[in-house]
Amino acid sequence: MRDAATGEPVPWEDPRVRVVAVAGVSFRPGAVEDASFDPGRRLALVAEPGNEHDSNAVGIWNEERSLQAGYVPRALAPDLAGDEQAVSLWRVEGGLRVLLVPADAWVGTPR
Repeated sequence: MRDAATGEPVPWEDPRVRVVAVAGVSFRPGAVEDASFDPGRRLALVAEPGNEHDSNAVGIWNEERSLQAGYVPRALAPDLAGDEQAVSLWRVEGGLRVLLVPADAWVGTPR
C-alpha cells in the first residue's frame, strides 16, 4: 500500500488502515461466499443509528447494497468517521476480512 499524496509505503500498523473481521457472519449463512464479496471487491458501509441492539452499528454490505455480510466489530464502529472506504480482502473459516481506510485514501484494483 502507498500513500496517495506522497507515494510513500504505508505500513499495516498505520492507524488509518484497519483490517477487521466482519462480525455477525454466522447470522447470514452463505452471504460471504457470494461473488460480490470476492477479494478486491468494494463494499458499502451502512450506519444503522436505529439498530435496537447498538445505535453505533455499521453494516457491511456488497457494493450494490443487496446482500449484507455482517457488521463492523462493535468496539470499532464508534471510532469510524462515517465516510470510510471498505474493500474485501480474504475469506477465512467461513468469515471475511475487510480493509477499512479513510475516504481520501487511494485504493487500487488488485492485479
